Amino acid sequence: MDLTGIHHLTAINADAAQTNRFYTDTLGLRRVKKTVNQDDTSAYHLFFADGAGSPGTDLTFFDWPAPAERRGTRSISRTGLRVTEASLDYWAGRLRDRGVKTGEIATLDGRATLDFEDPEGQRFRLTADEGGESHPWAQSPVPAEHQIRGLGPITISVPELAPTKAVLTRVMNMREARDYPSPDGAGRVHVFEMGDGGPAAELHVAVQPGLPLARQGAGAVHHVAFRTPDIASIHEWARRLREFRVPSSGEVERYYFRSLYFREPGGNLFEIATDGPGFAVDEPFETMGEGLSLPPFLEDRRAGIEAKLKPID
Repeated sequence: MDLTGIHHLTAINADAAQTNRFYTDTLGLRRVKKTVNQDDTSAYHLFFADGAGSPGTDLTFFDWPAPAERRGTRSISRTGLRVTEASLDYWAGRLRDRGVKTGEIATLDGRATLDFEDPEGQRFRLTADEGGESHPWAQSPVPAEHQIRGLGPITISVPELAPTKAVLTRVMNMREARDYPSPDGAGRVHVFEMGDGGPAAELHVAVQPGLPLARQGAGAVHHVAFRTPDIASIHEWARRLREFRVPSSGEVERYYFRSLYFREPGGNLFEIATDGPGFAVDEPFETMGEGLSLPPFLEDRRAGIEAKLKPID
């Protein structure tokens, strides 16, 4: 039983309108779902992905008016976005033209990369990757050949490797593939693979005992989700976590996918999520993400929910 890669990544923003502009206009992603946090309906839950809303491509955001995060260990510290290597020069120019804080194109773990931050300080790394399918968004301001292809790798920071490694390898069936020097020169980063491997199916674990503990806030990542194919397989993952006595949420129906949440020993929140049914389950594929979507159990509260949300378009 194997996970097949990164499913999605959910972060925290304090300005939903700014987030909406940045991810659609600057990064050229498609907003594939505009909904609310199912546990806090006063907050938007926005999903940005490739043109098809494919699993493994979506960045999602909880709209919480929080102060900026305090960076440190026990956190999901860097979000990888995959592009072709030929696109890195394009992205370096595009981001700098828009005043985005960027690094320089560099080689890391044998791949060409470009680091940048979004307006609230979330840390990203464009990573060269030619593999996998590409589903460009026809209405994107970014040319199809340069569009973001999906997520990965994702980097987490932990104070010690052994407890996290035990869960990744023994419980989650990941493989430790290699390690490389941390870009900041402090320690090493350990690479764990899922499924067929490659950037879309890698979790990078930076061991950083000298950092303070992170505190979540705007610009922080809330959790990272990993792919499993279907309902039958998530039943198996729920049983596996129980067998290993890993506390979890149990299965949670998110309507667009079914989820299972737990924390690894380094303190980071993980999710396992099914590939389907997907974002077109409740609205036409051609217009998904344009209006406010609510799962059936919230539909009778639509008027009250909409009244509390600020316009973002």
